[in-house]
Amino acid sequence: MGHSQADKMRSRERILSEAAEQIRDGGLESVSVGKLMRRANLTHGGFYGHFASRADLLAHALERALDDGATAFEAKKGSTHPDYAVTVKSYLSRKHRDSRTTGCAIAALAGDVARAEEPVREVMSAHIEQFVARMDRALGGAPEKALFAVSALIGALVVSRVMADEKQSDAVLAAAKRELLALEENC
Repeated sequence: MGHSQADKMRSRERILSEAAEQIRDGGLESVSVGKLMRRANLTHGGFYGHFASRADLLAHALERALDDGATAFEAKKGSTHPDYAVTVKSYLSRKHRDSRTTGCAIAALAGDVARAEEPVREVMSAHIEQFVARMDRALGGAPEKALFAVSALIGALVVSRVMADEKQSDAVLAAAKRELLALEENC
């Protein structure tokens, strides 16, 4: 007996939701199709009715994880308006640093994605370009400064998360925040 399109969409949604959560928690390599399908209460064989390959799944699940991370960040920031100083202060906060599985998925997954197949890299690349465009608008039309700011934000967050000493981690956030806020003054 066939499944309705609505059933198929609900199943696909469960798979994507589980995969996005797994990616945000353990990285791209943490996704096992068999385990994922069991967690979604579906058969392993049914996977190919939803996705052409594991790479296809990873690209879609990464898209979901990035969207979820951006939505959560905007909600925590309290505005979708691209305010540069508010974005810098919120992004380089202790709270964001300590939110590894719910914070910025770009910072959490960039290393994994750099080693991934092209469709996965394309997904993150598009999200980085959107981030740069928002920062460009926030800086009043300074594309090179926006590209630098996004790179510095992501890099500083990653480094702060790596630092074992919390004081050093805080120092990374403070230094990046100070320099990035000074950047706005020169626009």
